[in-house]
Amino acid sequence: MERFLKKRNGVLVVLCLLLLSLVLVVTLQETKNAHGMDNKADLGKKVYEIRCLICHGLKGDGKGLVENMRRVEKSGRVMEIYPKDFSGGVFKFRTTRTGCLPTDEDLLRTIEDGIKRSFMPSHKDIPLEEREAVKEHIKTFSERWQEKEYEEEHCDESIEAKKPEWVGTLASIEKGKKQYERMKCGECHGDKGKGDGPKSVELKDDKGNKILPFDFTAGALKRGSSPENIYLTFSTGLDGSPMPSYEETLPEEENRWHLVSYTLALMKLKGRHN
Repeated sequence: MERFLKKRNGVLVVLCLLLLSLVLVVTLQETKNAHGMDNKADLGKKVYEIRCLICHGLKGDGKGLVENMRRVEKSGRVMEIYPKDFSGGVFKFRTTRTGCLPTDEDLLRTIEDGIKRSFMPSHKDIPLEEREAVKEHIKTFSERWQEKEYEEEHCDESIEAKKPEWVGTLASIEKGKKQYERMKCGECHGDKGKGDGPKSVELKDDKGNKILPFDFTAGALKRGSSPENIYLTFSTGLDGSPMPSYEETLPEEENRWHLVSYTLALMKLKGRHN
């Protein structure tokens, strides 16, 4: 009897998966028939539904079939990773100042490169026309894009990351260590950058989900580990997460670059010059 029940449950699981697949195929076909392929909006919708819907959901609210994923690091830390919710118009990876929408180039960069250490893949394999179309479709999920013209003037300019030649030198690393201590980075990231600071267990994102501070000894940053990318993270912050912008609290660009040097040292990339 027990064997029969296990076999029946297995058959039910397979049937449910087949049914979900059929529903998705039918939905995509109906959408295609209803909207056609007459313009860029239709193309963006189609590409999104084929490539992105399964994680980000039909409404772009992050409620696709894949609710969340787990990543286990070598240290044993387990991270819960949730698909991006586009409906709030809040983005981590930007060249714009904290609180601002990303530029078109910022969105395209994420679509093309993906996000390291997450389950967001690169989409460089699809034509540029389709990447640009899906970028525009993403904007339809939040009213912030329609209200963009009313944003503050400081949102119009992107932050530039021009790396000084001395980044990564021993002198800069030592100064960066002092900035790390001054900004109390260790409270979240730990004194040695392992993501084990005293506040690391209580951090949450703007959705109330538990979030772990980055372990600099674990590998590449989600945005990428070049000095320029690290500098942008310190300057823009990661909106929607506990990671703030240091543009006002550490206004001297030189000090932010010293902090980059120390971060690279924690990642054992102190000699990196790209």
